[in-house]
Amino acid sequence: MAKKVDQTRSSLDLRVWVRLLSCAKIIEKRLRRNFEDQFDTTLPRFDVLATLSRQPEGMRMGELSRALLVSNGNVTSIVRQLQEQGHISTRVSPDDARSAIVSLTPEGKKQFAKLAAAHHDWVREALGGFPDDEQRLLLDLLTKLKSSIS
Repeated sequence: MAKKVDQTRSSLDLRVWVRLLSCAKIIEKRLRRNFEDQFDTTLPRFDVLATLSRQPEGMRMGELSRALLVSNGNVTSIVRQLQEQGHISTRVSPDDARSAIVSLTPEGKKQFAKLAAAHHDWVREALGGFPDDEQRLLLDLLTKLKSSIS
């Protein structure tokens, strides 16, 4: 009997994981398409701007890649693109000349504000058919799940 319970639990774990992943991928696909269609930008560029918007003094490139959970090479390419567009500036770190600190420019802050407002609207639209009380319940459950896996 214990083996059947283990198999049922295992099946449930996988079903939950696949459902979480599929929901996230559906919304992410919409966000990617909307950023491209409406702003000629990408979700990774938005993620870099969003991360830097929370660090007004800027961040070292290594800190930025760790915050985004991506490689330094990926971040370098995106930062270069955003720098060319005038959204990000880089400066040498005062305590380590080998390290660059990146931060939003005034134009980058304006662009991020536009993108963030649109992003919020798109997420609201994606979850619009899901009642607020159920969203709160799901948020509570996902918060517990995050704590249990951390």
